[in-house]
Amino acid sequence: MSDIEAYSERAREWLQSVAGEFGGAVRKGLSDAENLALGRRYLKARFDAGYAGINWSPEFGGQGLTHIEKVAFEAEEMKFSMPSGFFGISLGMPVPILMKYCEDKAFAKERVLKALQGEEIWCQLFSEPAGGSDLAGLRLRAEQDGNGWKLNGQKLWTSFAQYSDYGVIVARTDPTVAKHKGLTYFWVDMKSPGVEVRPVKLAAGDHMVNEVFFDDVRIDDSNRLSPVGGGFSVAMATLMIERYTATDSAGFGPHLDLFISLAKETKIGGKPAIEDGRIRQQIARNYAMRNGLDAITARAMLMMRAGMEPGPEGSLNKLVSVRSRQKLSELAIDLQGTDALHYDDQASSKDDWQASWIGAPTGRIAGGADEMLLNTIAERILGLPQDHRPDKGVPFNQIPA
Repeated sequence: MSDIEAYSERAREWLQSVAGEFGGAVRKGLSDAENLALGRRYLKARFDAGYAGINWSPEFGGQGLTHIEKVAFEAEEMKFSMPSGFFGISLGMPVPILMKYCEDKAFAKERVLKALQGEEIWCQLFSEPAGGSDLAGLRLRAEQDGNGWKLNGQKLWTSFAQYSDYGVIVARTDPTVAKHKGLTYFWVDMKSPGVEVRPVKLAAGDHMVNEVFFDDVRIDDSNRLSPVGGGFSVAMATLMIERYTATDSAGFGPHLDLFISLAKETKIGGKPAIEDGRIRQQIARNYAMRNGLDAITARAMLMMRAGMEPGPEGSLNKLVSVRSRQKLSELAIDLQGTDALHYDDQASSKDDWQASWIGAPTGRIAGGADEMLLNTIAERILGLPQDHRPDKGVPFNQIPA
């Protein structure tokens, strides 16, 4: 047995030991508030057991292991449907960025330790109503105010902002230069005066995402995580991390084994659907696709283990995995016939085909819409020429609104 296999076995044994307290079976029917409270207790238990910050430096309360152990643990954790969803974005992007770019290391360590134990949650304030998928097209303003800054504007689609204590935010500090050069990256206390969070109801009935308004929100210059005007590169570093945070080749939908079980239980023409060539073809295609995506992720993890930065290949993972999840969920619903009309708004998209299908469009937008990912793949992987961009190099305040 390899070291990684032994690590996975120990993780599985621990997860099984706490599944009766935190797993999916005990979470059914819980409200969001109850799930969040359970999640906080689970993160504390995970921290105490040595499975928090697996690939982070011990300086910040991590375990000092590699990305390989991190992926191995997450692969086992997904099987138990633990209540970690509220903290995924927090620990996936904002907190690692804080560790890397915050100059006040004592402050950063305190925040990291609290985040690892579920005491604090961070959100990522990037998208805006007029920005679409253009990260450089942001309009929220940060204007100098004494030895600090004032934030004014709006963010949109901010996941878990209603529960967040802090957030990382990109703001426009100079509208007189080209759009990529006038941005600065900060962190902000979400409880500050002038911050207003309004939940947005999604098609599945949940309120995971939010509008966030900033009205003369005062922050110190010590909140700045990039040079003034140098925020775009830090924002791109955040997005590169985000591509590899989603290491689930199922697109965070049901495992392929659940579709195989469904195909065995349902019938086409009086025979089990699993015997139909068209169904078997879809199973084979999904199996091959998911293994291919897992190989891309494994390669990326080895690159990061060697100290290299993650590349644009993560765009392939997100683009293909969520698209295939949507198509496979639709096929599973078709197989269920009239039984598919039942919808449980408490169901998880990890083990329920209806919940997976109705939530998939959100997954195709979050973290970069399909069109943006296709551009990234075309330009940065295939080496194709860029689209014509008439606003390239033009001062932001001269671009038509």
